[in-house]
Amino acid sequence: MRHLLLVVPLLLGAVPPALAQVSVSIGIHLPVYPEFQRVPGYPVYYAPNAPGNYFFYDGLYWVFQSDNWYSSDWYNGPWHQVGPDRVPLFVLRVPVRYYRQPPSYFGQWRADAAPRWGEHWGRDWEQRRAGWDRWDRRAAPAPAPLPSYQGRYPQSRYPQDADAQRAIRSENYRHRPREPVTRERLQAPDRPNADRGPARDNRPDDRDNKGRGKSDRDSNDRNNRDRDNNGRGNNGRDRP
Repeated sequence: MRHLLLVVPLLLGAVPPALAQVSVSIGIHLPVYPEFQRVPGYPVYYAPNAPGNYFFYDGLYWVFQSDNWYSSDWYNGPWHQVGPDRVPLFVLRVPVRYYRQPPSYFGQWRADAAPRWGEHWGRDWEQRRAGWDRWDRRAAPAPAPLPSYQGRYPQSRYPQDADAQRAIRSENYRHRPREPVTRERLQAPDRPNADRGPARDNRPDDRDNKGRGKSDRDSNDRNNRDRDNNGRGNNGRDRP
């Protein structure tokens, strides 16, 4: 039992971060797919009528609630908490004015500038993500297309099963994400036939030729013996 207790933590520690994330409920239950508007000059959308600070960027929905960031690839979740070190920079750069339910401390900051995340999360965070608020606006990437296919799934028909969500997304959404956190979340499981290797050439290989030659020789030998036996008696002597 002692050895088992030692092995379990090791196994848990070996789980990749993308697979170890646990979904949480953040109280967002939209009856229909939300309406989005582009944040001018940013590759980010915001939902002005959603109940909360609700954004879309690079294939994921992003919500800032109770001082935490959450993301999902479907508009009503499931949601996964994302640490401050992993939230994409373009999400953090969205100006204060586009937060529909900003926390009280946002009121001290300029509406046309990004929240002062360095003051909020501390000097260590700001050092790890140095320059997060400086970027060339002329070189901003194009926004990812909105997954509007999800509008066919209101709350009454919303797929709850993760496999069903993944299958629907793979059939309808072809965006190639640029952010590591998005790639991890949208990574599809391996296809069953992915490890079978390349298809074989229709031409027979040397082993087939060798096997066929040996089989042909054996068959010829048997035929020759049969003809010899037909000309001999049962005891193997030549018939008179």
